[in-house]
This record gives sequence, C-alpha cells and structure tokens, in this order.
Amino acid sequence: MQTMKPVTKPTKQRKMLYQAPDHIRYKLFAAPLSPELRTSRGVKTLPVRSGDTVRVMRGDHKGFEGKITGIDRKKYRIRIEGLTREKVDGTTVFIPIHPSKVMITNLNLDDKWRKKIVERKKEARTKMEEVAEKPTEAALEVKEEIVKEKPPKKKEKRKGKKVTRKPAKEEVEEKTEKEEKPKAKRTKAKHKTAEKLKEESEVG
Repeated sequence: MQTMKPVTKPTKQRKMLYQAPDHIRYKLFAAPLSPELRTSRGVKTLPVRSGDTVRVMRGDHKGFEGKITGIDRKKYRIRIEGLTREKVDGTTVFIPIHPSKVMITNLNLDDKWRKKIVERKKEARTKMEEVAEKPTEAALEVKEEIVKEKPPKKKEKRKGKKVTRKPAKEEVEEKTEKEEKPKAKRTKAKHKTAEKLKEESEVG
C-alpha cells in the first residue's frame, strides 16, 4: 500500500479541508465529551450531531450551554439553540461556532448506529488500556534474553606503562640540565678545533 506523507504546507492543508469528502468532514466535527460522560460511556471524543447538548468552552460565548439545532458541513460550523444575535434590520441569526470550541455534555442516542459506534470505541479503548498495563509474554521473554546475554562489566586495565607525574621541582631541574648540556658540547667542539690548529702548526 502507498503511504501518505503528512502535509505541512498551510496552503495544501486548507485545500484539503475545502475539498474534503463528506466522510472525512464528519470526522473533523469531533468534540471532547464531558468528564461525567467520559467515565460513564468510556469514550473521549465523538463527532457532534444535531440533538446533542453542548457547552461552549472558548470565545466570547464561553459557558453557554444548549442543544445543537443544525450542522453546516460546508463551512465547518454548528448552530446552538438560543445562541443568536440581532441584525440591523431586526432579524435574529444563529451565531456559527466551530466544533473544536465545544464540549459535549449530553449525547443524542436515538440513532441505533451511533450506539454501536460508542460501544465499539469503548471496547477498543479498554483493550488498549489492558495492553498498556500488562506487558506481553513475548516482551518479557525478550527482556530475560537481553539480561542473560549481557555479562557483568569488568574493569578494563590500561595497556602500556603507568605514567607517573613528577613533582614541579624535579621538572625544573631536568629542564636546566637539558639547557646546560648543549653549551658544554659547544665548548668541547671549540677546544677540539683549537687543538687541531696547534697540531697543524707544529707539523707545518
């Protein structure tokens, strides 16, 4: 199967949103469930539907709670009962809200298919939690093998002679001796040349 790379370019992301098919748009309407619903139903998030009671969590209308009267999948907005504003001509209009700014407080389970979705999600979550809590037997066996293979660490001895640091005074004395030695050699060389000159003069 061909794997899809994650799109990071903003223009491409927007284009995918505008051109998304209906089954993907449905998933993009997902909203978190309230803590009470989460414990009772065992589900974290669900796509919003008309008939669900919802609480606005962000924005100017934070804290407002009401039933969803309509969903606009073309513009990715929902309409909540009672959340309206008056236009200049006096007509009342619903304030559109994005589903990500909303928390579901009560589910509409009139549809039998939605009940099945909730049950399926609950089962999947319980299985995942069980797997996370209990490590598999294969994983335990692999750990035991790794422990057996690893021998106890031994202290490695350094090869070669041990380097002992001399005190500062001895180092200074050695340096002075080295500096004096070449001077002595030069003086001997001068004496030799003088002796050779004398011998040559005597022979001559």
